[in-house]
Amino acid sequence: MLRGVLGKTFRLVGYTIQYGCIAHCAFEYVGGVLMCSGPSMEPTIQNSDIVFAENLSRHFYGIQRGDIVVAKSPSDPKSSICKRVIGLEGDKILTSSPAGFFKNHSYVPKGHVWLEGDNLQNSADSRYYGPVPYGLITGRIFLKIWPLNDFGFLRDSPNGHRFSDELGK
Repeated sequence: MLRGVLGKTFRLVGYTIQYGCIAHCAFEYVGGVLMCSGPSMEPTIQNSDIVFAENLSRHFYGIQRGDIVVAKSPSDPKSSICKRVIGLEGDKILTSSPAGFFKNHSYVPKGHVWLEGDNLQNSADSRYYGPVPYGLITGRIFLKIWPLNDFGFLRDSPNGHRFSDELGK
């Protein structure tokens, strides 16, 4: 009897470890569901919208201008941010103060991206903490899951002029 109970227990532990490894690989390399909070990506992503982020693009350097990404916050590594890629390495970015009075050019260094929220007046982004290392990107958001009435692929940025190919390089 003890042998049967131990056998079932070890089998259960073995299956748990196997499925845990599969789940870890799926969430690390394939993608996952997450909630974006805060107003910085409005109107594209509202506060508390639930989205799907795929993680394969970051592994294969498939991130492009205009993509919405999830990244570790450069100012608080315990939290994540959802922002749009405005510039890639080597791009020249026209930056301005939140009030829009002071304009400046910044260059995105090798291995970095320039991230901004769609709601420029209410977003802490690369205009504040500078270019973000590519290694902090954890995924690319492409699908809104919740609310259901807004289900679907994400729309283009209301600030599309900020990352046109003419402004890059």
